[in-house]
Amino acid sequence: MALDGFVISNLVNELNKVLLNGRISKIAQPESDELLFTIKGREGQYRLALSASASLPFVYLTEQNKQSPLTAPNFCMVLRKHIANGRIIRIYQPDMERVIHFEIEHLNEMGDLCTKTLIIELMGKHSNIIFCNSEGIIIDSIKRVSSMMSSLREVLPGKEYHLPATQEDKKNPLTISEKEFTEIVLKKPLSITKAIYSSLTGFSPLLASELCHRASIDGDMSTDSLNEDGKKHLYNHFMWIMEDTVSASFHPNIVYNGKEPVDFSCFELTQFLDYSVQRFDSISMVLEQFYASKNQFTRIRQKSVDLRKIVGTALERNRKKYQLQEKQLKDTEKREKYKVYGELIHTYGYGLEEGAEKLEALNYYTNEMVTIPLDNQLNAMENAKKYFDKYNKLKRTYEALSTLIEETKTEIAHLESIAASMDIAQTEDDLVQIKEELIEFGYIKRKKTDKKAKIKSKPFHYVSSDGYDIYVGKNNYQNDELTFKFATGNDWWFHAKGMPGSHVIVKSNNEELPDRTFEEAGMLAAYYSSGRDNDKVEIDYLQKKNIKKPNKAAPGFVVYYTNYSLTISPNISGLKQVE
Repeated sequence: MALDGFVISNLVNELNKVLLNGRISKIAQPESDELLFTIKGREGQYRLALSASASLPFVYLTEQNKQSPLTAPNFCMVLRKHIANGRIIRIYQPDMERVIHFEIEHLNEMGDLCTKTLIIELMGKHSNIIFCNSEGIIIDSIKRVSSMMSSLREVLPGKEYHLPATQEDKKNPLTISEKEFTEIVLKKPLSITKAIYSSLTGFSPLLASELCHRASIDGDMSTDSLNEDGKKHLYNHFMWIMEDTVSASFHPNIVYNGKEPVDFSCFELTQFLDYSVQRFDSISMVLEQFYASKNQFTRIRQKSVDLRKIVGTALERNRKKYQLQEKQLKDTEKREKYKVYGELIHTYGYGLEEGAEKLEALNYYTNEMVTIPLDNQLNAMENAKKYFDKYNKLKRTYEALSTLIEETKTEIAHLESIAASMDIAQTEDDLVQIKEELIEFGYIKRKKTDKKAKIKSKPFHYVSSDGYDIYVGKNNYQNDELTFKFATGNDWWFHAKGMPGSHVIVKSNNEELPDRTFEEAGMLAAYYSSGRDNDKVEIDYLQKKNIKKPNKAAPGFVVYYTNYSLTISPNISGLKQVE
């Protein structure tokens, strides 16, 4: 996970600057695995959010408050009893682990000065928040772990606290020597990246990959592929990262693919060349924004699971139907041969002997001799009729299948466009419009008690570098609306060639567009298409007045006969979006 030991180091450094010697004025537990502290520090009041969530554990400073339950959970009550109004005297990270210790000084019931420790373990599904006394005995934890749940470590009141078991051969990267780095890390029979993060505490796969990229080394190669110069070069880059860590020279940032957060780090991530980067002054701001954005995308994907299943099932069924229809259509290719056989029997069959099993005849269409199999129980005319009947049956099948295949292809294209719309959806309102389309075309039945949903979703709105408004449809209904109701004749229309994607409209204001605006609109059409993961995407573009809608076509489907083309990268990181 990106929340590695170095991000924790950055976070501890930040918390020490802000919270050290601060007093805990409020303790709340808004969720079963989450705490929210209000702390009065040197320069004002701060909120500290702590989560032991299995999927997204975190610690960060925040300005957001959360509503607490009317009755505080037991763990919250224990903390209030012991450390309410306590003073934070030390915040530290043991040996680059994903663990933060808060030492808190407070007065007990007798008025004596005591020290307690709140330990936050940020370790994926094993994350926990543990409260200990000054002797390291657990008072309580937000998640109790019995011997039935873990044979390695119990986390229960009265038990002695010790760090989670890590690999014995993992070394603290801040104290490892060059010889140890070479002997321990680079002698493992693994890829270089895996050898780094499996040997050094605090290293995530992301940071190990970044280290290799900075050293211009392919991290997927085996460690034994490195020569002495390569090992020395890798170690030098490793030491530069360690120096930045010791001097707290951090550069918190989030890497985005379009609007979706991909990863975050406390160091510059040079490996993501084609993605946009947002830099921050605070690692807390990084964590808060990343988790909020990630939660949004995760929630939308969860909300769309049912819709995706419906579309996926319909697509699979139609693709199988299409394959069967194509096979049946291929079987009709013999129809012309049967027609020719019938004609040749009519022409040459007058001299056939009774009971003949074949006819040798000149095919006057190809000027070649052919052998025509005959039914020896039928005369010449009856054999001819038999072939004409076969021809007519296959002809009817061919004509019916040709129509059915086109209908199936159209339905597949329609479903693929809906699937692409779900990949673009960013809010629940976007999903509402997609669901309405599935209801209209019979993929979902509307319940009698359900009213037609109110549509709140709107197209994306961007402004080009030259000041031209660009609009992007999020789904087929919006594509239709943009192209045939919103755009005027001289506006420009863009779409990814031969694949599902959004209609992109540039409002030209009856002016000649600069080349840069064409390129930026093309980038948007590429990004909001099923080809967004490609290096390059071919884009068709033309003026709106040359776009037509076929009769009875599904929303979002158009035809055009002349267009311009450009090939462009689907990178929209530099484009300005209007909210």
